[in-house]
Amino acid sequence: MTKEQERARARRRYEKQAKDQKPPVGDSTRDKQVFGVILAVILILAAVITLPLVLGNDDGTEPAAQPTNAATTPSGGPTGGLAAGQKLAAGCTQPPAPQTKPKSFTEVPNKATAAGKTWVATVKTNCGDLTLELDGTKAPQTVASFLHLAKEGYWAPSPCHRVTSEGIFVLQCGDPTGTGSGGPGYTFGIENAPADGIYPQGSLAMARTQDPNSNGGQFFITYKKTELPTQGGGYTIFGKVTKGLDIVEKIAANKALDPNPADGTPVSPISILSVSVTEKKA
Repeated sequence: MTKEQERARARRRYEKQAKDQKPPVGDSTRDKQVFGVILAVILILAAVITLPLVLGNDDGTEPAAQPTNAATTPSGGPTGGLAAGQKLAAGCTQPPAPQTKPKSFTEVPNKATAAGKTWVATVKTNCGDLTLELDGTKAPQTVASFLHLAKEGYWAPSPCHRVTSEGIFVLQCGDPTGTGSGGPGYTFGIENAPADGIYPQGSLAMARTQDPNSNGGQFFITYKKTELPTQGGGYTIFGKVTKGLDIVEKIAANKALDPNPADGTPVSPISILSVSVTEKKA
């Protein structure tokens, strides 16, 4: 074979190899692939961040001080003390743990036990005593229930699980579990709700769900004048704070835990330790 033939044969072999080989990735194609990988990573991260928001709890609660559906955490751990992010307000002691098995009742107390009378309740808390005046004339069923639950020690102990500080100004208490969803086992209807939705400072009123017949054991105190929705019948005012409102104001000043400082578990925990009630003499 001549040299010319060998060169021709080598040239044909090279051309065949070049034809069979896949072309290298060009700069524009490589840029598209890199961009595609980056875009995929961004989409995955976005899905991870968005998923909890899509699956988040929407309990449909009203903007008033009604029971929540376990939307907040109770104060302290299983043995009491402070939860993450909480701090004691001046003059307060460590709160006890919430109850795990509160008392439950089946019958609504007889409103005749409170009707036409005025009562004085002393609510001992880990931050000091509150004195309440209960109006059995305007809200006999509610006051009768309060008397019953106090006598049975239903709230001993019981954390105040909710404080609000924008639009409405209330401290909500009365659920021994501290979750905002607990009740005494019975419910009753609305009494003495203001037609204009105005709740003066120091009002003592019942918390409820959207059902007007869902009053139970949870109540709230307005530490500032507050306007609440009247739809559904409003909220029962059954008394007022006559002493200790400064304690409520102190707790409210520290607001609620993140992520919503305007409505949630108080940063400074306050718990009911005991409740005693006596009839007010004329």
